[in-house]
Amino acid sequence: MADEKAGRFPDPHEYQVPAELEGWEEMYPSHHLFSKDRADWEKQQFWYQDKIHAPDPVPPLDLLFQEAWQIALSQYTTRVFCIPPAQGIAQRMVGCYLYICAIAPPPDEVIGKKAAHFEKRVFYVFEHYNELWDKWLTKFKALGEEMKALEIPTEMPEFVPDDQVLPAPKGFYVSYDLIESFDKIVHMMFKGWQYHFEMLNLTYLAYLMFGDVARKLFPGISESTIGKMVAGAYVSMFRPEEELCRLSRLAVSLRGVAGTLKKDASVDDKIAELNQTPDGRQWLEEYEKSKDPWFFVSNGSGWFHYEGSWVDTPEIPYGYIKSYVERLENGETIERSLDDVEKERDATVAEYRKLIASDEDREAFDGAYNTIRTIYRYAEDHLFWVEHWFHTIWFSKIRKFGKLLVDNGMINQPDDIYMFNRYEIPQLLTEVSTAWALGVNIPVRGDYYKAKAAKRRKILEAAGNWNPTPALGVPPEEVAEPFTIMLWGITTDKVKEWLKGMGQGEVSAEDVSEIKGFAASAGVVEGKARVLKLLKQVIDLEPGEVMVCPTTNPSWAPVFTKIKAAVTDIGGLTSHAAIVCREYGVPSVTGTGVATSVIKTGDMIRVDGDTGVVTILERA
Repeated sequence: MADEKAGRFPDPHEYQVPAELEGWEEMYPSHHLFSKDRADWEKQQFWYQDKIHAPDPVPPLDLLFQEAWQIALSQYTTRVFCIPPAQGIAQRMVGCYLYICAIAPPPDEVIGKKAAHFEKRVFYVFEHYNELWDKWLTKFKALGEEMKALEIPTEMPEFVPDDQVLPAPKGFYVSYDLIESFDKIVHMMFKGWQYHFEMLNLTYLAYLMFGDVARKLFPGISESTIGKMVAGAYVSMFRPEEELCRLSRLAVSLRGVAGTLKKDASVDDKIAELNQTPDGRQWLEEYEKSKDPWFFVSNGSGWFHYEGSWVDTPEIPYGYIKSYVERLENGETIERSLDDVEKERDATVAEYRKLIASDEDREAFDGAYNTIRTIYRYAEDHLFWVEHWFHTIWFSKIRKFGKLLVDNGMINQPDDIYMFNRYEIPQLLTEVSTAWALGVNIPVRGDYYKAKAAKRRKILEAAGNWNPTPALGVPPEEVAEPFTIMLWGITTDKVKEWLKGMGQGEVSAEDVSEIKGFAASAGVVEGKARVLKLLKQVIDLEPGEVMVCPTTNPSWAPVFTKIKAAVTDIGGLTSHAAIVCREYGVPSVTGTGVATSVIKTGDMIRVDGDTGVVTILERA
C-alpha cells in the first residue's frame, strides 16, 4: 500500500512479492536487482513499471534486450549527443517485472559542458539526416546479415573431421566454436542496440522542439493538432502490411488463387493447391520475394521469444491475406490513405502558418517543422529493422543453441534456453564442450538444469497472474523528463491517480463513465469497443470496432484499416500507437492507464482524439 501521508509508493527494498515467486531473483543478473549497497540512491528515485517494453514477466534471456537498450539509450543522451538536462534511464527487476526510472538532471556545471557538445552534434544530424539514414541502414543490414551467416554448431561429432586435422591441424574445434558463437551473437545484439539509438532520441527531441515552438506561437493548440502536422510518412514498419495488400491484389487478379486463399484450410494445404497451377505458383513466388525482409516481423512486440514472427508462423500473414481478399471482392479499399493524411497535414500547417505575424517567428516555425518532418520517420523505420527483422534472426539462431543443448541432455526443449540469462548460458555450453572433450560416458548436470528451467517456468507463470504495483519509491513533485512523458506517457496527474488508487482501492469499473489520456490522433468517433488483453485476441477484431488494448504492436498494422479508433492503457504522444494512428488517420487516445480495466467488449464508447477523452455511452 502507498503511504498517502508521505505521498509515496512502496519502498523498493521492502516491497513484497507473492510467495509463489520465491527464488525469482536468481533468474536475473545482480546489477538488475535492488541492492543494499545502492539503497540510499535507489530509495530516492521514482521507479515505474515499463509496460511499453516489458508488459509481461521477462524470461531471463529476453532481458538481454532490456540490458542493451538501457546502455544505448542512456549513453546517447548523456555522452554522445549530450542533451543538456537529460540523463539516462535506469532499470531494476522486481518479481520478474521491469521497473525503470528517469535519472534527475546533472549539476549545472555538467549541463554547461554538455550544452556545447549538444549544439554542435545534434543540429548537424538534423541537417544531414537523409545521408546519415542511408549510412545507418547500410551498416545495420550488414550487421543483420552477419548474424544470419553466423555458424552455430549443430552437433558435437564423434570425431573431428579429417579436413580439420590434415594436412595441418586447424588448431581449434567445435568445443571452441560453440562457446565463441554464443559470445559473438550476444555482442552483435548489443552492437545492434547501440546502432538502434543512433538517432532515435533525436527523433523524440525534434518532436518536443516542434511542439514547444507550436505551443508558444499558437496558445491553446491541441496536442492532436501538433501530431496531425507531422503525420504522413513512408516508413519501413508499414511495409509488411503494404506487402500483404500487394499480394492480396495479385491474388484477386490471378485465376483461382483468391478462391484457394479464402478456404478454411491449413497453410500447407493452400500451398500444395497453389502449386498445382501456373497462376498459383506465380503467386507463391511473389510471396517468397516478400518474406525476407518484410515478413521478419514479430507477431507481437519483438521483445519476447514466445511471440513468434510471420516468417515462422505463416498462419498470421495468410490469415490477413484471406481477410484482404474478401474485402477486395466486396469492393473495399484495403490500403491506408496516405494521400488524405498528407492533404490534411499540409492544410493544417498552412492554416496555422498564416497566423504567424513576424518573419522571425515564421523562420523558427519553419526550421522546427522541417526538422521534425525530415527525421520523424526514423521512429518507425528503425523499429522494423531492429525489433523485428534483427530480433527474428536472433531468435532463430538462439533456438539452434537450444536444440544442441537438448541433444546433449542439458534441457528438455529448445526454448528452455530462454530460462537462463546471458551470463548463465556459457556455463551450459562449457559443460557440453567439456564433456565432449573428456571422451565417452561423461555425466553432465542435465537434471540440475532441467529442474532449474522447470522451476523458472512456474515462477514466470505465477508472475503472470500477479498484478504488481505500478510504481515504487518517491514520485517527483512534477514529472518533467521529456521522454518519460512522450514515450511512456507517465505524467504528474497519472502518478497522482496511481497513488489515490493504491490508497483508496480500485474504483468499480461500472462507476466510471469517462477516462482521460493523451490526445494522440485527431478525430471523434463512436463505436463498439473490442478489448484486447492478449496478443492472440487481435484476430477477434471486427470491422468498425474501437480497439482497446494495453498498447499496440507494430505487427497489428493490418487492423488499422478496419477499426474506427484505438484506445490504449500505455503510451505518450510519440508511442507506437500514437504514431500509427496518425499515419492511418484513425482517432486515438493513448496512455489512459485504465482503459482495459474500465471498458468492456461490446460497450458503446466515444473516442475524442482532439481532447484525449473517452466516454462510455452505453454498457454492453
